[in-house]
Amino acid sequence: MKKIVIFASGSGSNAENIILHFKNKSQGNVIAVLTNNPHAKVLERAENHNVETVVFSKTELSDGTVLQKINQLQPDLIVLAGFLLMFPAAIIAQYPNKIINVHPALLPKYGGKGMYGMNVHKAVLENHEKETGISIHYVNEQYDEGAVIFQASVNIEDCKTPEAIANKVHELEYKHFPEVIARLLEI
Repeated sequence: MKKIVIFASGSGSNAENIILHFKNKSQGNVIAVLTNNPHAKVLERAENHNVETVVFSKTELSDGTVLQKINQLQPDLIVLAGFLLMFPAAIIAQYPNKIINVHPALLPKYGGKGMYGMNVHKAVLENHEKETGISIHYVNEQYDEGAVIFQASVNIEDCKTPEAIANKVHELEYKHFPEVIARLLEI
């Protein structure tokens, strides 16, 4: 069975959706959730499903402590699901094409430092976009610049608030992110 490790910084709705998708499946399993936020709701969500949780500091992310933990876990795939820190080059180098992220926009639009969550949805609304979507991509040393694996779009002409856009984007994430992970585990 393939092993999935998830990194998240916030509420963890995508992480929980992925945990549930792979629960009781022979293809893969989420073995741990790691976070830099000791107050993140993702910890509670993971613990409710008996998934190991690890909290680390920004220093531990960059000094090799987190890499050491990843090496102990031996994941087949590392999934960033709302993880807000820059992923270290040392981890990326050791796990090439084994680290993916979901971004709440159609990259290359609305990517880069500071473009996450509601910041993205506000920018999309302010620019009067007719559609937005999700991009699932490999992680490299730059924010949101890794090779795109999958994109899905949704019409947002009826959306008047960033929250309305966020709801449509979350639906895409919940549907497609686990499916893309499953396909990558088969490679």
